[in-house]
Amino acid sequence: MSAVKIVGIVLITAGILGLVYGGFSYTKETHEAKIGPLELSVKDKETVNVPVWAGVGAIVVGGLLLLVPTKS
Repeated sequence: MSAVKIVGIVLITAGILGLVYGGFSYTKETHEAKIGPLELSVKDKETVNVPVWAGVGAIVVGGLLLLVPTKS
């Protein structure tokens, strides 16, 4: 299997996951303070929304990459 086909499959998978879940979230530590034995930290929850056009575009491009003939 060529690298182009693998990239196509990855793009299709990522596009489908983007359409199904619509986004993802992660936790980021933004501030940390150490005052003697006392430690303080602030954790922010960030959310990234995946636009519908990006998911559909990834599926289309992945499909095109699977259809392109490659030299073996």
